[in-house]
Amino acid sequence: MPPNATTATQSLSDMCPPGTQTSAKSTSDPAATTGVLFECDSETIDGGLTKDITTLKKAEKRKLKLVWRNIIAFAYLHAAALYGAWLMLTSAMWTTVAFAFLMYTVSGLGITAGAHRLWAHRSYKAKWPLRVILVIFNTVAFQDAAYHWARDHRVHHKYSETDADPHNATRGFFFSHVGWLLCKKHPDVKAKGAGIDLSDLREDPILMFQKKHYMILMPLLCFIIPTMIPVYFWGETWANSFFVATMFRYTFILNVTWCVNSAAHMFGSKPYDSTINPSENIGVAAFAFGEGWHNYHHVFPWDYKTAELGNYKLNLTTAFIDFFSKIGWAYDLKTVSPEIIERRVKRTGDGSHATWGWGDKDQPREEIEHATIINRKSD
Repeated sequence: MPPNATTATQSLSDMCPPGTQTSAKSTSDPAATTGVLFECDSETIDGGLTKDITTLKKAEKRKLKLVWRNIIAFAYLHAAALYGAWLMLTSAMWTTVAFAFLMYTVSGLGITAGAHRLWAHRSYKAKWPLRVILVIFNTVAFQDAAYHWARDHRVHHKYSETDADPHNATRGFFFSHVGWLLCKKHPDVKAKGAGIDLSDLREDPILMFQKKHYMILMPLLCFIIPTMIPVYFWGETWANSFFVATMFRYTFILNVTWCVNSAAHMFGSKPYDSTINPSENIGVAAFAFGEGWHNYHHVFPWDYKTAELGNYKLNLTTAFIDFFSKIGWAYDLKTVSPEIIERRVKRTGDGSHATWGWGDKDQPREEIEHATIINRKSD
């Protein structure tokens, strides 16, 4: 646990940021929440809600109003990405492929470390140099301004798996993956979104600068400059540069992000809470820099690691944040104590959680007897 990190054993009311008090207490109101966004939203010390809210987790039957402009745009994007994949294998220079991977990493961190863990969940704080870096990275990603991304994500956590959830997974894999962007929003999304407190985001001048100038910054950082660099720096063709370094890279990171909404809400284990759909999905975690440990994340959304992992395995974003924490640009990293995690696992988990460590009462005797112990010393 990082030094000075806030733990879940503190008073929940003491940890509640100003302006984030929410009404997670009433389920008689259709607006009752189905998850926690900040520490103060939980009703139990291990981050859970005590009331039965499963009746809210269903989608209203309704005819979707298609947005043909988006359908045509995304169809072109995926066709261009497929062509870019072919060029990547047949004619693109290795430096262009490496550059595309670098831009994928940059844009991914702009979403995971920036829009998600910093601005949507406030799981840590960042000094202005790091916020500038993350805003640049986030603009490269082109998934809307971080202000709007964080707003939609807060609504998603607040009303997860209901019609107020922008990408409600109960409507099926395709809808939660990309279909939600191909049709008009459900009225509940707009209604509940209007009630989400975004005052902290509006107080960040760097975030507001991106929001104000997004339609100038985004084309430059996401499309124009990434296309020009391979051409002018190592003589790549315009076609390879555009379809590999730009279109394939952009479409790939889009689908990786969407997989958090779709695959990680449908496939995997639920060691922390078996009553919710979000799951631990190792494949999504690998491509999304640690965002696939989704059952943990929906139980403890304010943990800057979005996972229980004690190392950086399949969680590049945590390593990124920890690096900047060491140089002082990231601080107030919030995480969950092992005691709280164990309590929650035992209360609501599906039984798939591994043993807690050496000597745990559930650890098989055979495993202990046949373990290799290096540099053993007598007690």
